[in-house]
Amino acid sequence: MSGSQTTVRTLPTTSKSMKALRRLPWWIAFLLLVGVAVMWVYPFVWMVSASLKDNMEVFAAGLKLIPNELVFENYARAWKDANFGRYLINTVIVTLWTVFIVTVRCACAGYVLGRYRFRGSRVFMGVLIATLFVPTGYTIIPIVQVSLQLGVIDSLTGMILALSGAANVSAILIYAGYFRQMPKELEEAAVVDGAGFLRVFFSIMLPLAMPVTATVALLTFLATWNAFFLPLVFSFSRPELRTLSVGMQAFVGENAVDWTGMAAAGVISIIPVVALFFFLQRYFVEGIAGAVKS
Repeated sequence: MSGSQTTVRTLPTTSKSMKALRRLPWWIAFLLLVGVAVMWVYPFVWMVSASLKDNMEVFAAGLKLIPNELVFENYARAWKDANFGRYLINTVIVTLWTVFIVTVRCACAGYVLGRYRFRGSRVFMGVLIATLFVPTGYTIIPIVQVSLQLGVIDSLTGMILALSGAANVSAILIYAGYFRQMPKELEEAAVVDGAGFLRVFFSIMLPLAMPVTATVALLTFLATWNAFFLPLVFSFSRPELRTLSVGMQAFVGENAVDWTGMAAAGVISIIPVVALFFFLQRYFVEGIAGAVKS
C-alpha cells in the first residue's frame, strides 16, 4: 500500500513539463512550430536561391533569398559542363539495383528471424546487431580485395554489390518485427492448400508487408543516393562512373570553388529524393508504426 501511495505522489512531479506544455496557448505552440519549421527549411530554400545567383551575389547578398537576376546558366553548367547528366544516370542505376537487392535480401532474412525459432537464432541476431558498431571505413579494404578478385572494382556492378552487401540490420529488424505480429493462421491456411515455403512468402506474406517494403526501400534509396565513400573508391580511376554525390567534386578547383554551380547540382540531386519521399511518406509512417507496435 505504501509503495502504491509513493508512486501516486511521484506522478505529478514527473509530469510537470507535460502539464506546462499543455497550458501553453495554441498560438504560442503554433509560433514555436512555425519557427522550427522555418529554421529547418531555410537552408534548402537558400540553396535553391543560390543556384539562381552569380558567384559574386552569393557572397554579397548574405541571407537574402530573392536574386537580383535569375541565372539559369548555373543549371546548364552543372548539367553539361560538369557532366551531371551522366552522373544522374549512374546514380539512378546504382540506386535502383541496390534498393532491389537490399529489399529482397532483408525481407527474406526478416521473415525467417520473425517467424521461426531455430538453434543459434539469438547468436545470429547478436552478430547482426554487432555490425552496427563497425564503421564503414574499416570494411573498405576487404570490400576492395573481394572486388579485385571478382574483377568488378572499376564498374557499376562492383559499386552495386558493395553498397548492397552491407548488413542492413535496421531493415532486417523492421521486417522481423512486422512479420512477427502477423497471425499464424495465414501460413497454416496456405500450407493446408498445398503452398510451400517460397509460395507462402512471396504470394502471401511479402504482399502484406508492403508498408514495410516501402519503408525499407525509401531508407535504402536515401542511403544509396547520398553515398559518397564507396562510390568514390569504385570510380576513382574512371570518372565517368561517378555518382551525383561524388560528382560534386567537379566544382571544387585548385584556386576557386564554383558555389552557384554546386548549388544548382545540389538542387538537381535533391529533387528526386524529395519527390520519392512525398510519394512514399504514407507507407513510410505505416511501416515504422507497424514495426514499433510489434
